[in-house]
Amino acid sequence: MGECHYITEGNYDAFSMMHICKKLLEHVGLNPDRLRLEWLSSSEGLRYAEVMNDFSAHVKQIGPLGAGEGVDDETLKFKLEAATRLIPYIKLVERERLRVPVKSQTAYEEFFASEEFDRLFEELIGEQLTLSQIVSLLGDSPLSTGEISERLGAKPSDVAKQINSASRQGLVRYDESRKRFALA
Repeated sequence: MGECHYITEGNYDAFSMMHICKKLLEHVGLNPDRLRLEWLSSSEGLRYAEVMNDFSAHVKQIGPLGAGEGVDDETLKFKLEAATRLIPYIKLVERERLRVPVKSQTAYEEFFASEEFDRLFEELIGEQLTLSQIVSLLGDSPLSTGEISERLGAKPSDVAKQINSASRQGLVRYDESRKRFALA
């Protein structure tokens, strides 16, 4: 940490984004162990080969993306597209709200293992990801809260909370004739 040749804090930025991305993978139903960060120097060719061989064996053990977690291809594509749409927002949140004030590996490890990080992630990113998925679903056809909950594998109360928020933002509306929510 702190030895990046290009940006003084580049290692810290990578460490932060790695933890956020692991949490995001977990949130969409993928094994976070599919992502790994190692610190290597350009002079460590043999170590690089060892790390790559070890990681490759580990990913093979987990299984193909999605199938290894029991997620079908259509659901995987849907969830990854929703997460991809949030990348600019996630970068902003990381810079503004998820920065660790002390530049030390210990401080970063403690923060990203904390309940505070879990709470902030859910509040700032997890809820936006759910909202993104709801808007995407409603783009296909109007749905009830129960139908959205079932498709997302989420609790109806969590979906209702997001729909209320989306409604206040003018993103969705309730279609009285169909008794379903639709895009505004």
